[in-house]
Amino acid sequence: MGYALLYLSLVVLIPLSGVFLKTLSLDWSEFWSVVTSPRVVASYRLTFGAALVAATVNAAFGLLVAWVLVRYRFPGRRLVDAMVDLPFALPTAVAGIALTAVYAPNGWIGRWLGAAGVKAAFSPLGVAIALTFIGLPFVVRAVQPVLEDLDPEIEEAAASLGASRGLAFRRVIFPMLLPAVLTGFAMALARALGEYGSVVFISGNMPMRTEITSLLIMTKLEQYDTAGATAIALTMLVASFFLLLMINVLQRWSWKRHTR
Repeated sequence: MGYALLYLSLVVLIPLSGVFLKTLSLDWSEFWSVVTSPRVVASYRLTFGAALVAATVNAAFGLLVAWVLVRYRFPGRRLVDAMVDLPFALPTAVAGIALTAVYAPNGWIGRWLGAAGVKAAFSPLGVAIALTFIGLPFVVRAVQPVLEDLDPEIEEAAASLGASRGLAFRRVIFPMLLPAVLTGFAMALARALGEYGSVVFISGNMPMRTEITSLLIMTKLEQYDTAGATAIALTMLVASFFLLLMINVLQRWSWKRHTR
């Protein structure tokens, strides 16, 4: 316990406490002026909105990918399973450049979206696409082990009682997978809130439109406004902690409800 607490303090608690201490150099009026300026509020809206959208999409499609990988056998299955981890291994800057090249107005997918009147790169949609790309493995790897350990006899029992496959999934299987889905959702959301490298290329970094909070913090640091940067970082830290706390409470409630 002592070694664990020491390691946790050195890696997490002490650096985070430095954010609090540096922010104390600002009085309350200065702090409030920094964290509520229109440009900062716009970055909050984009960052949290795109992160929630990306995590929600990943929760749905991550469950689908995990289901296919566990329940179906097809040629190239191992390759697909390995490709799920690609966002883990790929440097975020490389991912950002690749996504920009594909979704830019003259890219492979961007030109078709542009013909349909949809602008992907250099827009909030591009930010959501980048966050979805980097967050998918968290949901798949959280759900996949639970699905593999799920006893097939549970579905067989539901089928023998007259339940259709859809009804058996909704009433029997999904409640058992829900805690794992929420875990993957929380991890994907946490990763999306702090993402930087894969977003700065595809977003275009236009203030008040496509500028994420992480980039704004970096801009403050480049301007030697350390107090302003830590003030914004502290706001993000508190808001992120509150969101993850609510998700964990929901996850625990779902788990208790399932185990009754």
